[in-house]
Amino acid sequence: MNILIVRNDKIGDFITALPACYILKQHLPDCHITVLISPINQSIAEACDFIDDVILDTKQSASQLAKTLKQQQFELSFTLFSNTRVAIAQWLAQIPKRIAPATKIAQVFYNQRIVQRRSQVKMPEFEYNMALIQSVFPDINTDYRQPLLQLKPNNTLREQGKKLIAFHPGFGGSSDANWTVNEYIELAKSIEANPNIQIIFTFGPGDESFLQAFEKSKGSLEAQTFVSNGSVADFAALIASFSLFISTSTGTFHLASAVGTPTMTFFADSLFASSKRWKGIGDEFLQHNYMLPQDIEARQVMFKNVKMNLKELVKNLTT
Repeated sequence: MNILIVRNDKIGDFITALPACYILKQHLPDCHITVLISPINQSIAEACDFIDDVILDTKQSASQLAKTLKQQQFELSFTLFSNTRVAIAQWLAQIPKRIAPATKIAQVFYNQRIVQRRSQVKMPEFEYNMALIQSVFPDINTDYRQPLLQLKPNNTLREQGKKLIAFHPGFGGSSDANWTVNEYIELAKSIEANPNIQIIFTFGPGDESFLQAFEKSKGSLEAQTFVSNGSVADFAALIASFSLFISTSTGTFHLASAVGTPTMTFFADSLFASSKRWKGIGDEFLQHNYMLPQDIEARQVMFKNVKMNLKELVKNLTT
């Protein structure tokens, strides 16, 4: 069976689609799974042994995209996140069975619409994605391997015998809750005396202002810096070498969870942006999630708790 899975938005969003791709491949080993994705996610998709092919959504017109899709002769499509353009393209491509959430005007172009009401957050995003697969294959096993994204760790930055603790103060996704760069520096300074660790601050494309602020404010903190200029898969392989990844709830957090790296992550204090909806696809035991309050005093209390818990986490990692 020739199957299309659509998740053509940001890094973290695509990571939440990987369990759906995996369980479908396990259920139908002989099927051919093609993903329609944003170009930024190409390297991750190509690193997955349960994805067979990739089509890039370069914001081409619906008719242009339809021509590409029709050439592939898909029998079935699952659109995990839809917009009108990709919905029309699938309709024009005459994919016989088109499944998508029953939401937005785009739903009229699908012939099987599943009511999910994701805004109610009854389950995390990756489970909503798997639920769409279950709507067609109700007996499918929804268990998936851990870690799901299996990359060879890039240990080039890690000193032998030490645990690499990473801070990622920037964000390029939809996160609307974060500590300041100075607060990240304070967190790092709280653990720097541990002789069994090394500290690294990582930055991605678009994080130039965060890097400048870090260089200006780091003071006596001894920390490496790494600016990711390669592919997303390259950065994920580096993250796989970390013993702890500390960041806001952006795409890099989802990468860390997918490769099995323990995380300390900060979410907005709202249901829609919470860890209840956006927790990682990795082992839940390895995820340490915090909802950052908007109230200044409550935020200060939270910061003290985070600092104390970070010290304990690092202590446990090194003993």
